[in-house]
Amino acid sequence: MTDLEYGFIKIKLKDILKEKGLSRNKLSHKAEMQKSQINAYYNNTITRLDTAVLARLCTALDCRIEDLIEFVPYGKSSS
Repeated sequence: MTDLEYGFIKIKLKDILKEKGLSRNKLSHKAEMQKSQINAYYNNTITRLDTAVLARLCTALDCRIEDLIEFVPYGKSSS
């Protein structure tokens, strides 16, 4: 069984930034994170989630964890 057969975690940072009218550059400053790290979350290319980073993002974006990440079961498309 491959990892994708279990489903996957979608990072919804792109959607949140668009909704809030915030750039990745501004988020980088607000969350005190490197742009490369913001880009990895933005492009959903992160392979290991860091709870400290998720806490920073939630604080900087004034959102809840479930606003930022979504579990997409195998065979389903993300919302």
